[in-house]
Amino acid sequence: MSMIELSGLKDLIESISRERNLPRSAVQAAIREALLKGYERYRRAQNLERKQFDEEYFDNCDVQLDIEDEGFRVVATKTIVETVENSDHEISLDQVKDMGGEGAELGQEVVLDVTPSKKEEFGRMAAMQTKQVLAQKLRDQQRQMVQEEFQDLESSVLQARVLRFERQSVILAVSSSFGQPEVEAELPKREQLPNDNYRANATFKVYLKKVSQGQQRGPQLLVSRADAGLVVYLFANEVPEIEDEVVRIVAVAREANPPSRYVGPRTKIAVDTLDRDVDPVGACIGARGSRIQVVVNELRGEKIDVIRWSPDPATYIANALSPARVDEVRLMDPESRQTHVLVAEDQLSLAIGKEGQNVRLAARLTGWKIDIKDKVKYDREGEDIKFAAVRAQQATEQEYEEEYDEEEYEEEELGEEELEAQELKELEPKSEYEEEMEDMDDEDLEEEAEENFDTSKQK
Repeated sequence: MSMIELSGLKDLIESISRERNLPRSAVQAAIREALLKGYERYRRAQNLERKQFDEEYFDNCDVQLDIEDEGFRVVATKTIVETVENSDHEISLDQVKDMGGEGAELGQEVVLDVTPSKKEEFGRMAAMQTKQVLAQKLRDQQRQMVQEEFQDLESSVLQARVLRFERQSVILAVSSSFGQPEVEAELPKREQLPNDNYRANATFKVYLKKVSQGQQRGPQLLVSRADAGLVVYLFANEVPEIEDEVVRIVAVAREANPPSRYVGPRTKIAVDTLDRDVDPVGACIGARGSRIQVVVNELRGEKIDVIRWSPDPATYIANALSPARVDEVRLMDPESRQTHVLVAEDQLSLAIGKEGQNVRLAARLTGWKIDIKDKVKYDREGEDIKFAAVRAQQATEQEYEEEYDEEEYEEEELGEEELEAQELKELEPKSEYEEEMEDMDDEDLEEEAEENFDTSKQK
């Protein structure tokens, strides 16, 4: 078999593997694919017969690397046929026997060396094409390895280091902690915290939201500092009771980027436990606030309210409005989850929060629509009448919809019965009179009607 020399092939593979942290097999695969592209380009350039080469025309070709002798050859898989129509994909049985394949049969496949005889010209063109294609193939190999490495790490927290800034995004270097080198990740503007100071080489904990598929440009990893999953991880890391599943986090509501710059980021977290001897809120806060302070420091001073979850909606809603003191929770409409919360006048602003942040987070945490009311000015009877009227209207609308659905169903059934009756009627044998009537045209029918009318008039 002929071979085209590639001096320095062994050192090239070693250096690329070391610099890009790719296995040698991946580098060899990229080089083979790049050389094959060079062969395709050479064949298209030497196409004197003006053949039409589609994208799959050279799928039967491959490149074999010889690492020790530092060279390569091109081989093709061809089918043994009686009459050759395409010499690039077929070979005659006589030719195979001339090559020494005595036991060959029609329909079998053989691998043949198809390395071009003009080695210098082909080698030069292949080298040029390889330089252009190899870089792209190596990038593809790297992206695939990053995808495989970080796919199982989605929804987890990674350590990150600031590399540079692109537009409003921060480009970070993250590590999977598996001994692999750092990989670039993007932290968009909407996922940043307002109190963070993103300077070069500053380190942060980030939440891995998404590992991008495909071959688009830019970092494959999308990370966040504003996701609620980061808060859950930080508490689980600081509170042993959560790690041991003695205390569980039931719900989290976070507003890391408030709509107004006059309002700071805030989080409400609901916790619970099945152990009567354990205080879940106290376990999360720690002695003198030591545990929660670590979380607050990592989130750059974000306010965090830890509240006790309760299966009773009224108790849960009252706890969620902490630190405000709630006098009464009225569940006005459990179906639509609407509630009125009565507080003292001096607790109104605290319950609502700056620009409504406290009640907004409480509503997200509990899943109820919460209206804060002054208990002194609250019209209990008027609100009851209003909600009773709304419920009655909803019941009426529901009854109307049910009746309408029943009527539609009955009409459909009646329509089907009439259709069946019509089909049965068409199958019944017709009388002689009915057949005569069907044969008569419109003029005959008019004449017969006039005769009948004259006869009746004479009578």
